[in-house]
Amino acid sequence: MGTLSRRALAAGTFVVAGALTLTACGGGGTTGASPAAPAATGATAAPSPQNTLAAMVPDAIKSDGKLVVGVDASYPPNESVDPASQKIVGWDVELVEAIAGKLGLTAEFQNAGFDTIIPGLQSGKYELGASSFTDNKEREKVVDFVTYYSAGTAWATLKGNPKGVNPDDACGKKIGVQQGTVQVDDIKAKSEACVKAGKPAIEQVVRKQQTEVNADLVSGKIDGMLADSPIVGYAVKQTGDKLEIIGQAYDTAPYGYAMSKNSGTFKDAWLGAVKEVIADGTYKSILDKWGVGDGAITDPVINGAQG
Repeated sequence: MGTLSRRALAAGTFVVAGALTLTACGGGGTTGASPAAPAATGATAAPSPQNTLAAMVPDAIKSDGKLVVGVDASYPPNESVDPASQKIVGWDVELVEAIAGKLGLTAEFQNAGFDTIIPGLQSGKYELGASSFTDNKEREKVVDFVTYYSAGTAWATLKGNPKGVNPDDACGKKIGVQQGTVQVDDIKAKSEACVKAGKPAIEQVVRKQQTEVNADLVSGKIDGMLADSPIVGYAVKQTGDKLEIIGQAYDTAPYGYAMSKNSGTFKDAWLGAVKEVIADGTYKSILDKWGVGDGAITDPVINGAQG
């Protein structure tokens, strides 16, 4: 993810139309959003902010009351499948439900491979991509984004760093990353630098899902891993401190909700709804509940609208 970050695609994999080779996230199940506040009544009553925003949603999206959301549910705590209920859960999921509710929509999550969501937006299969997408210039060529969070890349090893992994010099180490993410480009570049310096290349272990990378590290199959900062922090907690974060997070960049270039005023309505959940405290409440409040932002924007 360059100065990109996290769930970004490897360079050169984007297409504007036709071939669909971009990335997205995956997992099955659906969840619902809270209904919007009832419309104001009376001839002199002013419309609520929610009703004003809901009116901006194109008929093609709001006609069935649903918002079809593409998500790769293998990226806890952002989005994942709860083993007990088989529902898609996570702070990103709860936030989408709250934002959709402001627009009178119910979010319907469809689990998909990370590298299939942006193509799905282009083809009309999904109406929103919500899967920890890093908003970067390459992606902005094919989709528009509404920013909503800030994350960086972080590294982790087994507790005590027994293999002596150094994020700035991991030459000769076996390092895991999830396919389709900016971390793939990151570790490739670091490995190339090792070779140029006359050192052993980094053995890059690329897995389809982040949960597989986490499991590889816990079992000792790899020496270290790198992923988005909230994902690494959560993995450390969920493994009972079998892992530890090493070094500092870097390449901080925004997450963005992705939508088709043909979504019209939907992007403006979604931006307004994001601002609403920030203003009423819902945003902070959800992030704090999941322990990811450090990445909160106060000024969401639309990027890529001029494509």
